[in-house]
Amino acid sequence: MIELFNTFNVILFTVLGSASLILIFYWILLFRIKKQIPKKSNFTPPISVIIAARNEKDNLIKNLPHLLNQDYLNFEIIVVNNGSFDGSKEALDAMMLQYSNLKVVQIELKEQYKKGKKFALTLGIKAAQHEHLLFTDADCSPVSNQWITSMANQFEKHDVVVGIAPLRTNNSILGACISYETFHTANQYIGYTQRNLTYMGVGRNMGYTKSVFFKNKGFANHQHIMSGDDDLFIQEVAQFSKVIACTDKQALVYSDGPRSVVSWFKQKIRHLSTGSFYVLKFKFLLGFYALIQMLWLIGGVLLFVLFPPLWYVTLSIILIKWFVQWIIMGPFALHIQHKKIAYFLPYYDILFTLYLLFFGVIRIFIKPKTWN
Repeated sequence: MIELFNTFNVILFTVLGSASLILIFYWILLFRIKKQIPKKSNFTPPISVIIAARNEKDNLIKNLPHLLNQDYLNFEIIVVNNGSFDGSKEALDAMMLQYSNLKVVQIELKEQYKKGKKFALTLGIKAAQHEHLLFTDADCSPVSNQWITSMANQFEKHDVVVGIAPLRTNNSILGACISYETFHTANQYIGYTQRNLTYMGVGRNMGYTKSVFFKNKGFANHQHIMSGDDDLFIQEVAQFSKVIACTDKQALVYSDGPRSVVSWFKQKIRHLSTGSFYVLKFKFLLGFYALIQMLWLIGGVLLFVLFPPLWYVTLSIILIKWFVQWIIMGPFALHIQHKKIAYFLPYYDILFTLYLLFFGVIRIFIKPKTWN
């Protein structure tokens, strides 16, 4: 009995210690954000900003002025009104009288046009006057009037720009989980991009050239999938394009996160279903990381429960892991105004690991959402 006890003890400490070390290597090698020094560039190409919107009247009225009043010399805003029936057309018509740089593409609500966001974006890209394109959503608002400038400057030596789009959440456990998961994802894909391992961008804040879009034949390879206009597309074009991550504070784009468990759950199911189409390399890197994070929590909990006299050893390993994690992620959290995450990282880390455990089980039963 004593031998079994010692063996199990050693196994759990090995799991906890090994998981902590692997996570630390992940953060140091892939998550550490290389500081981007903002600099003024003389490269200010004409820009087309494209937004696909369906029944977003209130958001358009609220957020479009922040885009239309950007401090940039030559740009247009293209809104693809995707079969809206909430008065969006009338609101957009009124705004076009006020803003000469606003263009609207109307999609009538007909069965042959019910192809979702990718179809709307394709029409918007074809209607764009300019080679350099930026993308965001109707419910998004840039943090400053320098958003276009900051993103456009990146096109000087690159074809694709991935930006950061934090979510505004309420003060609740759900809000904390959404906030950290979004932050963690941003830290991950920005870090990967800086190491030439681009696997995604977010449609709320990114850009690429028309040439890149048409060279890839648009969204043809995943047109049948309801999502993927950002992650699957960016993953494809990164193979033949120069990609850069824009971490400038003035280029952040904010939107409100889901306010209910149901809406958040639906959103995550959609995102996870798209993950099954990722390139094998990224499936492994992302999946293995999530698995190790889960094993870390399971190992730590079992040690505290089964071997309470050794709590100080368990806690020491966990604190070392959190300390290194804070060194790597803390500065990035502060940089994008996520002070709560920087100050209370252990709380958010535990919530995130529980999220991974929950959706890790749910994912087994998820089928990709496709068009009939």
